[in-house]
Amino acid sequence: MGFPCHWPGQVPMLLWLLLTLAPGREQSGTFPKAFLLLKPPWSTAFKGEKVTLTCEADHSPAQGYTSWYHNWAFWVTGSKTIQTQKSGHYACKTQRSSISDPVHVEFLSEWLILQASHPVFEGDDVDLRCRGKNEEDINEKIYYRNQKEIGRHLSKFTLRSVSRDKSEYHCTASGESFWGPWEETSKPLNIQVQELFPHPVLRVSTPQPIEGSPVNLKCETWLPPLRSYIELQFCFFREDKVLGSGWSSSPELQIPTMWSEDSGSYSCQANAVTPNISKKSLRSWIRVKRIPVSDVNLEIQPPGGQLIEGEDLALICSVAKGTGTVTFSWHREGTERSLGRKTQRALSAELRIAAVRQQDAGRYYCAADNMHGPILSRRIRVNPRIPASRPVLTLRTPRTRAMVGDMVELCCEAQRGSPPILYRFYHEDVTLGSSSAPSGGGASFNLSLTTEHSGNYSCEADNGLGAQRSEAVPLSVSVPVSRPVLTLNPARAQAVVGDLLELRCEAQSGSPPILYWFYHEDVTLGNSSAPSGGGASFNLSLTTEHSGNYSCGADNGLGVQRSYTVTLNFTEFSTNKVTHITVGVIGCLLSLLVLAASASLVSHFRTQRKSGGLATTGTPSYSPKEHWKPSWSGPPRTDPRRPTPGEPPALMELQPVYSNVSPGDDNLVYSQICSSQHSKENPVSPGDDNLVYSQICSSQHSKENPAHAPRTRWKDEEPAIIYSEVKKVHPDDPEGQAHEDAAGNYENVSWAPPALDC
Repeated sequence: MGFPCHWPGQVPMLLWLLLTLAPGREQSGTFPKAFLLLKPPWSTAFKGEKVTLTCEADHSPAQGYTSWYHNWAFWVTGSKTIQTQKSGHYACKTQRSSISDPVHVEFLSEWLILQASHPVFEGDDVDLRCRGKNEEDINEKIYYRNQKEIGRHLSKFTLRSVSRDKSEYHCTASGESFWGPWEETSKPLNIQVQELFPHPVLRVSTPQPIEGSPVNLKCETWLPPLRSYIELQFCFFREDKVLGSGWSSSPELQIPTMWSEDSGSYSCQANAVTPNISKKSLRSWIRVKRIPVSDVNLEIQPPGGQLIEGEDLALICSVAKGTGTVTFSWHREGTERSLGRKTQRALSAELRIAAVRQQDAGRYYCAADNMHGPILSRRIRVNPRIPASRPVLTLRTPRTRAMVGDMVELCCEAQRGSPPILYRFYHEDVTLGSSSAPSGGGASFNLSLTTEHSGNYSCEADNGLGAQRSEAVPLSVSVPVSRPVLTLNPARAQAVVGDLLELRCEAQSGSPPILYWFYHEDVTLGNSSAPSGGGASFNLSLTTEHSGNYSCGADNGLGVQRSYTVTLNFTEFSTNKVTHITVGVIGCLLSLLVLAASASLVSHFRTQRKSGGLATTGTPSYSPKEHWKPSWSGPPRTDPRRPTPGEPPALMELQPVYSNVSPGDDNLVYSQICSSQHSKENPVSPGDDNLVYSQICSSQHSKENPAHAPRTRWKDEEPAIIYSEVKKVHPDDPEGQAHEDAAGNYENVSWAPPALDC
């Protein structure tokens, strides 16, 4: 802390200095006063006791240093709290406050003192306490104001709603002692009542406003933080005439327009609701200037004249300066008559044109006159914009049916709309792209079609005034059919007359519906349709004329595709005529002996394969001396090492020279040519060197042995011989060529050799 500083004899000068520094100002007005708090809260104390003084600023604790004053003189700079035992007047000041009201603190050496609570503001209740050094000796206490008794027999007396007056208070205390009754009187006390709020100050935004301009009035005062809860009301006056709506909780009043007759004196008044304390400001003079109109300005709503067709157009004509009655008029360039006229005492006027059309486009201006001649505003162009209408989407394809690979043009056009217009193109609400039409009209977008491009297309027109969507246009992208595949069911190259053959034709890709055509040797058999895609079938009951090449064609209107050719050969025998017989090696040998005996009457036998329905290619070649192994390796039905009853003692070995098997069929038909070489010990017949035979067999399968396992099937079931042929090879024929017999060439023989399964 600093040291006390006193300037004897200079109290008036110091007081003047303090009052000059106290009202320190900022932009918003005078700083509020600081205030002092006492602890204990009594302004009078017995000598020797201590009192703590705390300096508080408005709304928040004091920041920075605190200046302390004692008896109107600067005392010390330090913290916001000090202790004292010295009587005198104390005041303080912070960096953000003006100097506080002084508080008189007194330390007395008397036996009886009168204390008043602190702080006390106008309208507060005050507690008075009469206190003696020996309270137990006191029998009665009496309180006085201006020498008039106000209460007795009380340790504390409360004054209601005090004011800032000059009243003087004291108290007396009496009792009994050894020497008789006694009475003590306290020193007189003046209660230090502070202002609840200072007299308001009227602030005028413009003391000399221009006629027609606004003025703001502000009534400035403040409440101490300890009484901030009290509500204040404000009222403004011009020559004692209430302005505005009267009393208000707002300390400000705005006068929107000042006229020359509004010149005069203005004041304001602040009033505390509870307690009822009212204070009025000093008068302030306002002088209004009258000037001619100038700076005429035309404002258009919407701004810039960019309004949409059908909206209202507002033309606002205003003047920056001008007093009195002003006449406003509005005009469009190229027209003689005005669009409207208004006369009023205001700085602005408005003309509204409803539902502007495209023909209302042009340049607008206004004029203002207050008897000094019209002043024109600048010209503003008004150009109503037309929202884009709902566009129309057109799809342009090179053919009636769009197909993969085609280039389709999407054309989008809005019939009305201010340019520029941005067009967006969509496929199933997915953006394909956009195109702009800077001068209006339509726009297009090209798209190379794929299979994924089928669906709904739409477009959108947007010129910044709201996007418009077209109706959806469907597009079906057709896919040409691929080359079909022809399959036969049953799936075999050989068939039998009377079979029901299914021709199945199917294209792997292509847009439905697909029409399938079936051909035999390029002759149309018939057609079948697949409305939903996929394949189609055609059934054919086979005859002998149906052998040959088959194909099919697929057509979905985008070009015909032809399948590869499938060749079908078949036999004229029906599988229904096949009879199952049991064959064995013994029967086959016996038949050979009979045939050999009959062959001695014929010089040559000629053998040939029967061609009706058998799908064989070429002429089989063989050598009489050559032994051929069978074309299948199925095990014999019986053990070859164990002779069958009736078997000849010496069994000749049969060697297949040629065989033709059709595997995979339900009824297996095959042909086989066998040769037999005889030994000298076991000749078949005299003169027979080599015996050659051929036979056709049929095998029917069961569920246990399906057609795809022919070898196993032959083991379990006996074949049925349909046809057999035996011939004799001439010994002089080195080439192995058979000589024809004039008597006959073929013979049916039921022969089943035991060592060979048919």
